[in-house]
Amino acid sequence: MTTPDNLKYTKSHEWVRQEGDGTVTIGVTFHAQEMLGDVVFIENPVVGRKVKQGDECGVIESVKAAADLYAPLSGEVVAANGELADAPEKVNQDPYAAWMFRLKPDNVAELAGLLDAVAYQKIAEAEK
Repeated sequence: MTTPDNLKYTKSHEWVRQEGDGTVTIGVTFHAQEMLGDVVFIENPVVGRKVKQGDECGVIESVKAAADLYAPLSGEVVAANGELADAPEKVNQDPYAAWMFRLKPDNVAELAGLLDAVAYQKIAEAEK
């Protein structure tokens, strides 16, 4: 299982990458896509939507199950990866390249409350 050290993680299996422009990019982890199986549908949050940390804001569906996507931080959705509507399988091919959406955080200090790679990997391994 790959868990890049340069990202932050949530207990609900989202990864978060801080960008140079102050936004954050969000996707699902390798562990999440592995547990879901073949991803067949993704519903991202609408651009302009304001979310609070922990809000359900999207859906990822596979041949086995459906799972909610959660906002790892509070903020405004500034982009959604439209490519995934036509090619959701990209999440299985490379979950760290197939980002879901971008947020402009209301409070970047919330990043400090997210998990680092080591802490996330312990959670993922305990679920296997």
